[in-house]
Amino acid sequence: MSGSPQLEDVSCPLGCPRDNEIVITGRDLLHDLPGEFTVVKCRACGLMRTTPRPTPETIGFYYPDDYGPYLGTQVWQVEHTSRIRALLKPLVKRVFNFNTQRLPPLAPGRMLEVGCASGAFLHRMASQGWQVQGIEFSEKAAQAAAQLGYRVHAGPLETAPPPDEPFDLIVGWMVLEHLHDPIGGLQKLREWAKPGAWLVLSVPNSASLEFRLFKNKLYALHLPNHLYHFTPETLGRVLQVGGWTLKKVHHQRVLSNLIASTGYVLRDKGYARLGQKFIEFPGRAGIWNYALYPLAWIFSVFGQTGRMTVWARVSE
Repeated sequence: MSGSPQLEDVSCPLGCPRDNEIVITGRDLLHDLPGEFTVVKCRACGLMRTTPRPTPETIGFYYPDDYGPYLGTQVWQVEHTSRIRALLKPLVKRVFNFNTQRLPPLAPGRMLEVGCASGAFLHRMASQGWQVQGIEFSEKAAQAAAQLGYRVHAGPLETAPPPDEPFDLIVGWMVLEHLHDPIGGLQKLREWAKPGAWLVLSVPNSASLEFRLFKNKLYALHLPNHLYHFTPETLGRVLQVGGWTLKKVHHQRVLSNLIASTGYVLRDKGYARLGQKFIEFPGRAGIWNYALYPLAWIFSVFGQTGRMTVWARVSE
C-alpha cells in the first residue's frame, strides 16, 4: 500500500447552512493506518459527517484486501457454518431474530445488493429463488462474488450502469455510511426500483448511548471509512430527500459494537491481548450471540445496541 490519500472538505448533503459543531476526532483503529479525522454535526439538521475526508479516488487506501467484510462474506465460510447448524436452523430462526438482515415478507423477484462483498448474501438469496445482482467497491471481493456466477459491478455505486430491468428489493448491509454521496446514491437506486419496491439498509446508530460513552474508541465509528453517522431521525431525512420513505426501524439484537469498543479501551489501557480478543468479537462471536441474546433484546427495546436495520419504500 503506497501513496497518501487526498482529503476534501464537504458541506451537509441536505443543503443546510454551514454551521457545524465538532463531535469527535479520531483515527483508523481497525488497520492503524495514518491520519486523523473529525466528525462534525450540522446544527440545522443534526446529520453527522466526517470532514475533511479522503476523496473518492483515494479512499481505497483505507480498504486493504484483508478488510473484514471482504473476508467474512466468503461463501465457503457461510456454508460451513450452515452445515454445522443445519439440523437446528429451523428452531433457531423461530427463537432468535437478530434483526441484522431482516427483510419484509416478499415473494422472490429481482434483488440488488449494494456492497455485496464476496457474495454470501447474494448466494443465500439466489438459493431462495431470487434473481440477484451486486455492486462491490473492492475489485478482489467483486471477483469472488462474480466467480459464483452472479452479475457484479466492480466499483462504486456512482459508476454502476443501470440494470436491464428494475428491482423489487434493494439491500445494503453497513454500506450507506460509506458513500461519499448518500443522497445521490439513494436517488440512483430509486430510479432502478419498481413502483412499491423495498429498500433495506443496516447502519450504525449514532443515537445510541455507546456513541457518547466510547467516543473515539467506538468500534462503529470506523474512521475514516464511515463518512456519515446516522441516527433514526437523520437517516429518515436523508432517505426522504433520496426518494424513499422510511417505514420501519429494527434495532439489531446483537452486542458486537459494545464488546468490540470495550476492546479498544482495554487495548488503550495496556491490555493488548485481552483487548484484541474483544475487538475480534464481531467476527468470531458464534454461539455467544445466542448466549447474549436476552441482554441484547433488552438493549434493542431501548434502541441501544448501536446497530439498526431499516425498511423503506419508494416514495410516491
